[in-house]
Amino acid sequence: MSAQRRVLLKLSGEAFGGGSIGIDTQVIRRISQEIHAAVNQGVQVGIVVGGGNFFRGAQLSQAGLERSRADYMGMLGTVMNCLALQDFLEQEGQPTRVQTAITMGQVAEPYIPLKAIRHMEKGRVVIFGAGAGMPYFSTDTVSIQRALEIGCEEVLMGKNGVDGVYTADPRKDENATLLERVSYKRALVDNLAVMDASALSMARDNNMHIRVFGLEGAGNVTAAIIGEKLGTLVSNED
Repeated sequence: MSAQRRVLLKLSGEAFGGGSIGIDTQVIRRISQEIHAAVNQGVQVGIVVGGGNFFRGAQLSQAGLERSRADYMGMLGTVMNCLALQDFLEQEGQPTRVQTAITMGQVAEPYIPLKAIRHMEKGRVVIFGAGAGMPYFSTDTVSIQRALEIGCEEVLMGKNGVDGVYTADPRKDENATLLERVSYKRALVDNLAVMDASALSMARDNNMHIRVFGLEGAGNVTAAIIGEKLGTLVSNED
């Protein structure tokens, strides 16, 4: 395996919360241990974290908040997850930096792509928080943008409750089958719930591969980061 492998790991807020509001420390500790194990094998890792275990801008907007303000609240939720992940990574002895798209100097560095690359080259994990720093952008879209800007080979989408991309929702359709490979076009046309459409379009237009895998399996995070072929690969080829 090349020591130059660099990946962007996308973790949902739901994963951090164990399916509920707040953070599940056992889940974050396990994920941190598996990330550290992969970095020890020479992989450079950047991480984008969602905030759905605290706030979802779109849902807050539906509940009556002005959409831009609701989205900013969601961004702040992602930073809380970033700090929790940083703490558990550093407990494992893994040097870590948090960079945020909204300036908050006491807790994180500002997002600077070249600085993030330098951190990763030195063996540090970089966690990107506060989304894009602008409303109306999902953390899915941010994960593709960050991966492109810092030169990652692929984006790894860790999913809760599912181990890849299926032909239908496996929780509702017993005939749904796991796809080992799927094209961006099919994912968009068939609405296969890989990630939101704007993120998929950005990945397609820039040929950024996406691997969708299940977070629950022990060792899955390490396996995905070091390049094992689990879950579903989303690319320009079916």
